[in-house]
Amino acid sequence: MLSLFARSALKTHRGLGPWSHTVIRAMSSSDGPTPPYTTLAISHPTPTITHVELHRPSKRNAMNKAFWSEMVDCFNQISDDQDCRVVVFSAAGKVFTAGIDLMDMAGDILQPEGDDTARISWNLKKTISKYQNTFSVIERCPKPVVVAVHGACVGGGVDLITACDIRLCTQDAWFQVKEVDVGLAADVGTLQRLPKVIGSRSLVNELALTARKMYADEALNSGLVSRVFADKEAMMAGALEMAEEVAARSPVAVQGTKVNLIYSRDHSVAEGLNYMAAWNMSMLQTQDLMKSAQASIEKQNVKSIKFSKL
Repeated sequence: MLSLFARSALKTHRGLGPWSHTVIRAMSSSDGPTPPYTTLAISHPTPTITHVELHRPSKRNAMNKAFWSEMVDCFNQISDDQDCRVVVFSAAGKVFTAGIDLMDMAGDILQPEGDDTARISWNLKKTISKYQNTFSVIERCPKPVVVAVHGACVGGGVDLITACDIRLCTQDAWFQVKEVDVGLAADVGTLQRLPKVIGSRSLVNELALTARKMYADEALNSGLVSRVFADKEAMMAGALEMAEEVAARSPVAVQGTKVNLIYSRDHSVAEGLNYMAAWNMSMLQTQDLMKSAQASIEKQNVKSIKFSKL
């Protein structure tokens, strides 16, 4: 049963708001991945929003070798795209992701190159570091990333979403830290980020050690997601509406906020404050501040302000 909080979120966000059914359906690419990518479909619902869709529906969006490098290329390009102010990440098909494509990845994981233990270990570490970078690149991207999860989010999917800034899910979504069931400790981000996302060490330990499923209601109550939606269409409309709200703000303010939130997460309060002071001693010298202040005084909608690219 959904909690009162979860039911309230479902009721509040059931409608599509300004986003039509046609726009939402068009974002789910029936043409497949966007070249040169083979696992990702890229679209632009507005000039300032980039939609990245994991697109291997026939494989339940399992993460194959191509995915791990394509994500890095994609988010590096987004980082440099001055038009993009916010990213929505979702997945095609019936589930968000089944996790790692073990059949495709077995060679890298189970048969690393090397003549002896030292060389095998050295090469295996390089491989693991490469895979870790696939999700760390999401954090390094200064554009906020809103991830929309439906159906199953297993294994590497949890690694992915915990690197995102805002997490949304559907009523039928469930999450599973699956790695102990396949004989390994999660090694590309879950064990490092999930404790900071949820905050309860006991719950994180339980999820990681038992590989049990966490359903939408518990994910909402624990803080893994911030909103639950009735279905995928309503969720995508909510994600786009949220992205549009973020994109309407000053990119100097938004990207500076993301950078400092992540820095402060990993440092002491004193270090975070010092970094913030160093950051804003230059970033406060922007016309965006004056434009925003004037709009506030004149009680104008922030969406009416035209901010320069960053």
